[in-house]
Amino acid sequence: MNDVFTPPEVWTWDQPNGGEWASINRPVAGATHEKALPVGKHPLQLYSLATPNGVKATVMLEELLEKGHQGAEYDAWLIRIGEGDQFSSGFTAINPNSKIPALVDRSGEQPLRVFESGSILLYLAEKFGEFLPSEPAKRVETINWLMWQVGAAPFVGGGFGHFYAYAPEKYRYPIDRYTMEVKRQLDVLDRQLAEHEYVAGDEYTIADIAIAPWYGLLQAGEAYKAGEFLQVQEYKNVERWRKAVFARPGYQRGRMVNRTSGDPDQCLAERHSASDFDGKRLR
Repeated sequence: MNDVFTPPEVWTWDQPNGGEWASINRPVAGATHEKALPVGKHPLQLYSLATPNGVKATVMLEELLEKGHQGAEYDAWLIRIGEGDQFSSGFTAINPNSKIPALVDRSGEQPLRVFESGSILLYLAEKFGEFLPSEPAKRVETINWLMWQVGAAPFVGGGFGHFYAYAPEKYRYPIDRYTMEVKRQLDVLDRQLAEHEYVAGDEYTIADIAIAPWYGLLQAGEAYKAGEFLQVQEYKNVERWRKAVFARPGYQRGRMVNRTSGDPDQCLAERHSASDFDGKRLR
């Protein structure tokens, strides 16, 4: 860095602070406007966008449907985070943290809100008895890796992704710092997958569903246009696993839902029925 920043004694919020997402970043919580959320015909109502965290929820639901769980039918409503939909009164009522995805289960006597992607995966796994082993050691290992993803991914998105791709100015120190951490995480995953077919063992679980949208996308070179920079081809075991996971029909459908950019044949802004995929092309 050429300029040395000395923090003031008291921080103040100067708008705008720059960066691609500056317009929606603020140091306070709560709703900015009144707007109710739509409700469809299915018990499960998802409000999301096809970011890596959003994809976790839609992949899980599509994988459950692929296994024959008709109770996993859902409506997926688009939340345009660039336009501030996540700050509506309806959305903040189900997720006070104003982050996607957020789920409402209306199958019981009272609607039940579930927010944070890791919580949604655990909730659905336990509700339907799928993708979370019942044997204690395997269950704990699956949750270990789910929590690894939840704790590690902010270094990928909010750290590396922000400073490498989105920050208004490029500085060597934060890019070096977060690049080192992202490559370390990829190495952790690569070493684990050298000894196991899937992340938590020999079964496809919510650990894979959580990790693939982040680290699979990184290894494919599709995240932040950083494939060459990160030398993602080095991670052969991650590549083998990524190809297997990305080939699953449930994963392929799930990644399309609430997607609004890219190949139109791979985008489904909202999903209310299995027939909404008619005419779409699996990856």
